[in-house]
Amino acid sequence: MHRDKKGGVLPKRIIVVRHGESQGNLDTAAYTTTPDHKIQLTPQGITQARLAGARIRHVIAGDGPNWRVYFYVSPYDRTRSTLREIGRSFSKKRVIGVREECRIREQDFGNFQVQEHMNSIKETRQRFGRFYYRFPEGESAADVFDRVSSFLESLWRDIDMNRLNHDPANDLNLIIVSHGLASRVFLMKWFKWTVEQFELLNNFGNSEFRVMQLGSGGEYSLAVHHTDKELLEWGLSPDMIADQKWRAHASKGAWNDQSSWYLDTFFDHLPDSDDDGSVDKEDETSPLSVHS
Repeated sequence: MHRDKKGGVLPKRIIVVRHGESQGNLDTAAYTTTPDHKIQLTPQGITQARLAGARIRHVIAGDGPNWRVYFYVSPYDRTRSTLREIGRSFSKKRVIGVREECRIREQDFGNFQVQEHMNSIKETRQRFGRFYYRFPEGESAADVFDRVSSFLESLWRDIDMNRLNHDPANDLNLIIVSHGLASRVFLMKWFKWTVEQFELLNNFGNSEFRVMQLGSGGEYSLAVHHTDKELLEWGLSPDMIADQKWRAHASKGAWNDQSSWYLDTFFDHLPDSDDDGSVDKEDETSPLSVHS
């Protein structure tokens, strides 16, 4: 059992799930007549969500009898329907609670969408960059990042203050039912991925999920449950995969000291110390370094 700095019991897993296949996934013309938040699951999407629930239960139940789940869900109809189907795999005894969370909703693409206009807009987004491009009357991925970051702060307060009413005798598993982009942004924020690394990521498939599992040292990692092959298929670079493997065994809070690859993302090379002769000594006599 791991506790955070304030003494709260950390979830054993945080599982991020994308909704099942929706009418909008099947035919983008659905967005021209139906508000995005009202788009429904297809029959195939309902089946996918139900199978995802069985798979998630299999992952969690492998630890033994002492476990519980708590759900966060986007308010959109397709995510709520996905949650209902996932919930068929769990009894009331296993579910501590559920919370609808607006901050993990889908990226806002504007109101009713004109299909030909959206095709042109998405081509522009590819040239501009997926993270920064803001849809007219809608959001950019950067906007979604801001609200997902706010959600994460609330999630940690829920854990610290035991607002989830979790009994420490049971392993806690948080399940977040959301959307493709919001889920990728959630992982980006959690693992401190750069914008460049975010752009590498592939979208979740319908009802696909990612398992962030607590490693032996208290850090969360995708590499505890998932294979290298899966991580590569999802678009993680070799450096990102190496970081996930390190997290699987790292001591909590050691990331800044140990993840040298992250510094290398911003600097060509930093010497290990000032004594190896490669540090520019001129800065010591620069007028900018003289204190008035």
